[in-house]
Amino acid sequence: MKKFKVTVAGKEHLGYVPEIEKAILSASKIKGTGLAKRSGDYIKEKILEGKAIIAIFDNKKFAGFCYIESWGHKRFVANSGLIVLDEFRGMGLAMNIKREAFKLSRILFPAAKLFGLTTSLVVMKINSALGYQPVTFSELTDDDEFWKGCKTCAYYDILFRTNRTHCLCTAMLCDPAKAGKNGKKIHKIKGQLIRRFVKEKS
Repeated sequence: MKKFKVTVAGKEHLGYVPEIEKAILSASKIKGTGLAKRSGDYIKEKILEGKAIIAIFDNKKFAGFCYIESWGHKRFVANSGLIVLDEFRGMGLAMNIKREAFKLSRILFPAAKLFGLTTSLVVMKINSALGYQPVTFSELTDDDEFWKGCKTCAYYDILFRTNRTHCLCTAMLCDPAKAGKNGKKIHKIKGQLIRRFVKEKS
């Protein structure tokens, strides 16, 4: 059984930035991913801010990544750039990365709504398991800076022509305030997550 460490990325992981950038760039060129390009500097910034999750195999090999970004004065949070190398797919790693990104988002931005745009059926299933629901684009952030990030996506022309109302991507949203049982569960484990996060970063 393959052994992965899925954790909040830190300075010790900066050496993996070129690999992460290359993996995201390669995926962004494939129709059907809906993944936007991200520069090495951007990825480095997310890591240094403590807003990224990285998966390492056997304590040395880069396996997957995801980062967190806030929009609309921190009222909305997106877990973006989810990537798993081909050789590690089909092992549940994407779910583990996304779950950790979700937990970190709830710690850093407890009052924010979590959202995402994706064309990936796998990501949609993962989001659904975490409490996300499909919504119209009008329910997402109106922060222009977020939408500018879509310019490097292969489907941006559709988004632009429809004035940000339609795309091949599916919009999904998780509102903790309306999450019912899932929201209560999140609240219940929040204290444990915060203590673990503080311990790992200390």
